[in-house]
Amino acid sequence: MLENINQTKQEFTNELQNTHDLQQLEQLRIKFLARSGRIGGLFEGMKTAAPADRPMLGKALNELRQYAQLHYDAKKADLEQAQKPKEIPFDLTLPGRMKNVGTKHPVIQVMEEIKRIFISMGFSVENGPEIESDYYNFEALNFAPDHPARDMQDTIFIADKILLRTHTSPVQIRVMEKQKPPVRAIMPGWSYRNEAVSARSLVAFHQVEGLYVDKGVTFSELKGTLVAFAKQFYGSSIKYRFRPSYFPFTEPSAEMDITCYLCGGKGCRICKYSGWLEVLGSGMVHPHVFKAVGYDPENYTGYAFGMGIERTALLRYGIDDIRILYENDVRFLKQF
Repeated sequence: MLENINQTKQEFTNELQNTHDLQQLEQLRIKFLARSGRIGGLFEGMKTAAPADRPMLGKALNELRQYAQLHYDAKKADLEQAQKPKEIPFDLTLPGRMKNVGTKHPVIQVMEEIKRIFISMGFSVENGPEIESDYYNFEALNFAPDHPARDMQDTIFIADKILLRTHTSPVQIRVMEKQKPPVRAIMPGWSYRNEAVSARSLVAFHQVEGLYVDKGVTFSELKGTLVAFAKQFYGSSIKYRFRPSYFPFTEPSAEMDITCYLCGGKGCRICKYSGWLEVLGSGMVHPHVFKAVGYDPENYTGYAFGMGIERTALLRYGIDDIRILYENDVRFLKQF
């Protein structure tokens, strides 16, 4: 009987290897594993075996049944898996997913455009510290000791005569101290003023200032440079004008206006119905500033100009509230 058990195991193994679908596997199960199958018949034969051989034969039969059941289950699982349709990892009928791509902040875009224009005119780009001394921020720039800008109501002081710079003009002083004329540079960066936040002003904002110093520099050159910039930045069809003004570090001084971008010069709420918008301040460098940096005002002349980047962005994009630039509203920022 032990020979029959071994022969049955070998036959089961051979037929299982030649089984390639579930229908054949089912026939194999009926032949060997069903109650009336080959293995069941061997168990029935135990009744005629000698009592002394039954323990050994019973162990061999149990091992055969476990072997057959284990290999049958494994084969069935493999065949069922093979017959399953292959799943596509995604639904081809679904619309594509938009990929959100970040963009540069509108203020940075404006600053880079301004830098590109002035670099094309031969200006270099200079930077300086945002924490400044009273000397560089005021004294060297010809601010009188009792000038209102030195008051804590207008300036953010950190310590005695140490402050957050109120403009990027201190960088002009630092550049002239380390470089002999000719000097042609712009100075972009953060500035800070102790102001109430409103639709037109912020406590922290960007500025860019420019400086050109050499022998024989004239006010006409200043106007030509600024007009060339304005036409590249705002468009060749704009109209412009210069108005006399006052700045401690320039003399004479002037502010530059362009026609309102919204009303085309007809007058609206943004331009206060004047048809004009102020874009920058400028002037010829004051002789006192040249003396502070060791330049001889009898041999050298120069011009300087400055503008707020945020306000320039308002003009460029037609925005009427400066605060929206820093509210991190994605609906607004994604337009740029």
